[in-house]
Amino acid sequence: MDRTERQDLARARGWLATAVAEARAGLAEGGIPIGAALYGPDGTLLGRGHNRRVQDDDPSMHAETAAFRAAGRQRTYRGTTMVTTLSPCWYCSGLVRQFGISRVVIGEAVTFRGGHDWLAAHGVEILVLDDPECIGLLRAFVEDHPALWNEDIGE
Repeated sequence: MDRTERQDLARARGWLATAVAEARAGLAEGGIPIGAALYGPDGTLLGRGHNRRVQDDDPSMHAETAAFRAAGRQRTYRGTTMVTTLSPCWYCSGLVRQFGISRVVIGEAVTFRGGHDWLAAHGVEILVLDDPECIGLLRAFVEDHPALWNEDIGE
């Protein structure tokens, strides 16, 4: 791994910390611990959010959707990076593809494997970090709340 790759990985891990903080906030509110953040091409945080399906009684309020909405209108999403604690579901993968988000940084894809392979096949850069904190947070939630988890993933 060269210096540029190490710097990129360090930046991605730093950005993931924002998403993890959002996931923890969602859990503290009684919701599903998934967080996300959208960063601009220059590294500016555009928006952040967490899954609010339970809190808002809104099945469309996934973490990536919350971060995207918090970012507000952008002239373009090319060059932006969506950072999420969990592999994006098909709904959120569609959001990434629809708006041309260039890159997705994923905290973990062990607990749930969403549409990130499909995104990669359509030109979206994917970085899966296999972060132990993300894995542990969601595994504990799934163990403690299996019915709510199955509802969230559509099972």
